[in-house]
Amino acid sequence: MSYYRCHVFFCTNQREDGRLCCGQAEAAAGRDYLKRRVKESGLAGIGGVRVNTAGCMDRCGEGPVIAVYPDAIWYTYEGTDDLEDILQEHLLHGRPVERLKLPG
Repeated sequence: MSYYRCHVFFCTNQREDGRLCCGQAEAAAGRDYLKRRVKESGLAGIGGVRVNTAGCMDRCGEGPVIAVYPDAIWYTYEGTDDLEDILQEHLLHGRPVERLKLPG
């Protein structure tokens, strides 16, 4: 068994030159929201789910983006309702949220 069942990586990149980036879409707030909800749901910790910040994942034009590993599923989201769907469906029940998936 791996140390964590899965990792959720949030791109929170902020580009200084003004080009589109996940940081412009409140990605840090999204990360904080999902991290809190994972803890509240009892998923955090060894054998559970780890929510991490990632640097640029080079998909800013599709963002904001997160990647769930080891499932290798990429998502975009618009706000906490979408993140809650990812939590409830994917992280709790193992069912990817098709409407939010990006091509792998």
